[in-house]
Amino acid sequence: MRMLTFVDTERRMKAKTRDLHDNALAAIRSESRIGAHFKPRSLEIADDGTATIDAEVKNVAAKRLALERLASTPGITAIVDRLRVTPAQARSDDGILDDLRKAFYDEPSFRSLALKEHENGTIRLVRDAVEPVGGEIELEVHHGVIILNGQVPSLASKRLAGVLAWWVPGSRDVVNGIAVEPQEEDAPIRVEEAVRIALEKDPFVNAEQVRVGVRNRTVHLTGALSRDAREAAESDAWYVFGVDDVINDIEIVA
Repeated sequence: MRMLTFVDTERRMKAKTRDLHDNALAAIRSESRIGAHFKPRSLEIADDGTATIDAEVKNVAAKRLALERLASTPGITAIVDRLRVTPAQARSDDGILDDLRKAFYDEPSFRSLALKEHENGTIRLVRDAVEPVGGEIELEVHHGVIILNGQVPSLASKRLAGVLAWWVPGSRDVVNGIAVEPQEEDAPIRVEEAVRIALEKDPFVNAEQVRVGVRNRTVHLTGALSRDAREAAESDAWYVFGVDDVINDIEIVA
């Protein structure tokens, strides 16, 4: 019986990762909302099944769907996400941070929270916390990627922070590392609550004309809106942390 050599083992591992790469890419392209044209800058699969994907995508929906298809590929054990959304307008990190700071400072539900920002290697206190609620949010921007840290008293606040960050013109991704203290058990009703809050705060959407349903991590939107408002409502749902899919059945009205 022929013994496997190191070279044989290495060849088999390379063949395995190559097949896994092809399967993962095919899974992403099979999603109709992404399509067969999708071509990442790189998609690397490590021997342990960790996938590192680097690409520009057109919107948050494409980003979330690509990650979901990648995660569901048999053999993929972890994902390093380097997917970035192509912004409608390119902006400097300073410009993004200025708008981000204003959005968080002006948000009524964040008035009891301390705000801090990271810039040029330093941390600056923008506003101190108001007791007894307390908590804080730290803002940071690198190459168009908004990074949120700190702690807030509810999942609704964490999710709203992510939506506000996505609304800032020029944002290419939002990394929401905010902790919830005390911890809350997540559930579809909490996702639904967050989507409703986002719709109510969006000046381009009449939230009263939209019905929201959530099953597991899939959001179902119904109602009647103009074409632009319909697209805005779907984007708002995708911006909510933890949403895996959005089914948009909102009717278009003049």
